[in-house]
Amino acid sequence: MSTEHDKQQKSKQVDETVANKAKAKKEAPVNEATVDPATEKIKQLQAKLDQTQNDYLRAQAEIQNIEKSNRKEREALAKYGAQDLAKEVVPVLDDLDRALTVKVNDDSGKQLKNGIEIVQQHLKKALQDNQITEIKAVGEPFDPNQHQAIQTVAVSEEHPKNTVVQVLQTGYLLDDRVLRPAMVVVAQ
Repeated sequence: MSTEHDKQQKSKQVDETVANKAKAKKEAPVNEATVDPATEKIKQLQAKLDQTQNDYLRAQAEIQNIEKSNRKEREALAKYGAQDLAKEVVPVLDDLDRALTVKVNDDSGKQLKNGIEIVQQHLKKALQDNQITEIKAVGEPFDPNQHQAIQTVAVSEEHPKNTVVQVLQTGYLLDDRVLRPAMVVVAQ
């Protein structure tokens, strides 16, 4: 039994010696001469890794922002892509409207006018199919966002204050965007 006890005693002493050496090592002042070059290299590499990860996260965020911006631009282009064409076509529609106001008496004039009406209807349908609609004006309250007041008339029972009395030129919307405001006469 004494050997077992001796072994335990020696093991205890070895453990205490190891613990004392570890404690002395922790308490020993660290100077540049005792710094392990491998530890210094690990610190440098860790700093470099941290910087690389930071750069990576910033790049990922920037890519996401660019993707969002591109998606918004594509959506706006899809939504308002017909705007330039509509601005070119709307004056043609105005000319057709003016041509239809001309009085005709003979058969060839009536046939020509009928042909113009058909072209006008097709053109209006094409615009509607592309979400281009006329701005409602006559009898509506004056809206400076959609109407441009060209002239005013006196208020009457038939025409309450700040309502559109007459349209001089039709205005058009592309979805929610005003392509051209309606030029109107307003009761004041």
